[in-house]
Amino acid sequence: MMDDIRKEIDGSKGRYVLTQGGTEAELTFSVASPTLVIADHTAVPDAFRGTGAGLRLVERLVADAKSEGFKIIPLCPFVNAQRAKNPDWADAFKV
Repeated sequence: MMDDIRKEIDGSKGRYVLTQGGTEAELTFSVASPTLVIADHTAVPDAFRGTGAGLRLVERLVADAKSEGFKIIPLCPFVNAQRAKNPDWADAFKV
């Protein structure tokens, strides 16, 4: 289900994008170092409300952190709230 989320990186900035019907939900991040990513902001349009789109974006970020070996600083309140709800993700975060 995460294969419909694409990851884009441009220098020190990046985002995860979920597109459905021409509408995009995104989670933006900053690359602080090869081992540290700052989750800046999650933007989920009204069309996605209640679909779990925001959670899916965070799940992809966490999966990438675990597989690629970087830690996440959850600056974004939504990402931080999801971190708190999922204690099994603790090893992916630097708080």
